[in-house]
Amino acid sequence: MPHPTLFTTERSPFHQQRALAAAPPELAVTLLHQPNRAELRQHLAQAEYWVSERVGVIDAELLQAAPYLKLILRLGSMIHDIDLDAAKAAGVIVCTWPDAGASAVAEHTVMQMLALIKKLPEVQAAALETNPQWAASRRTDENTFAYNWTGRQHIGTLHGKTVGILGFGEIGNELAARLRGWGCTLLYHKRSRLPASVEAAFGLTYADHALLRRTSDLLVNLLPYSSETVNLIDAPWFAGMKAGALLVSCGSGGTIDEAALADAIQQGHIAGAALDSYAYEPLPADNPLLALARAGANVLLTPHTAAGNGRPRSEEYTNIVRHLRGEPLINRVV
Repeated sequence: MPHPTLFTTERSPFHQQRALAAAPPELAVTLLHQPNRAELRQHLAQAEYWVSERVGVIDAELLQAAPYLKLILRLGSMIHDIDLDAAKAAGVIVCTWPDAGASAVAEHTVMQMLALIKKLPEVQAAALETNPQWAASRRTDENTFAYNWTGRQHIGTLHGKTVGILGFGEIGNELAARLRGWGCTLLYHKRSRLPASVEAAFGLTYADHALLRRTSDLLVNLLPYSSETVNLIDAPWFAGMKAGALLVSCGSGGTIDEAALADAIQQGHIAGAALDSYAYEPLPADNPLLALARAGANVLLTPHTAAGNGRPRSEEYTNIVRHLRGEPLINRVV
């Protein structure tokens, strides 16, 4: 008989169906979207496994309502909202399953940040150009070279910059982990503030929208799509940003007013932008950011490839299958 498995998620219906379709036949999966505690207690009464995806606190009360629960599988790396002591006392195993897609997007985001700061579109175009006004080309050695032979200006460094992360889930977590040691000041904003211990571990400072706009040298948009976030980053938002700031976005398409962003770049208030997702995909020919990128502005556009080629959804159930087979678990916390 299939094992009762609870899957709690914040995913959209499209991603919910993919998660259900990937479930192994050994499991009878009940998927709940943003359930309240009463719903959780009801379904936990029979559950043997719980796949949890950042949906509320898992505390002693809920564990007491789950007499048959054997394992909690947290999708992602953030476990600050799981009472590990209560889980241990209840004999419930806790494992994490880091989100490969989140890691890939975080890497892409770092690339976007560096590309804008180093003006990658501009400097590559300059490197590909040959210009008779430049000095004659000579063989290089330790004493002979032509440093910055095209005379590029205002090429910066990530070190010392203030990075504001708007929307802090698994991607934000992976990004903050990668920026540790880079000498950045990290600000963040999310609907529910992280515990002080998590902020301290990642060197994060909580900021409201106004402070994030006003102080960030690089604003990283990682917002999910919702009725509250559609075109949230609009003309007034750009006007409130620090002059000369850069915008990086691997959040959902539609969270940025792209026409307003193009205007802010043309006016010189925003020094550049890098985006991987858009309000309309594939990019239509009349998207104003395309014209800016083609004209040589500090604009980097990628075709929604930040997450790479992805991995099978079935991998998310690996530890449950391993537990059923009596095999060692991966990323066991308790």
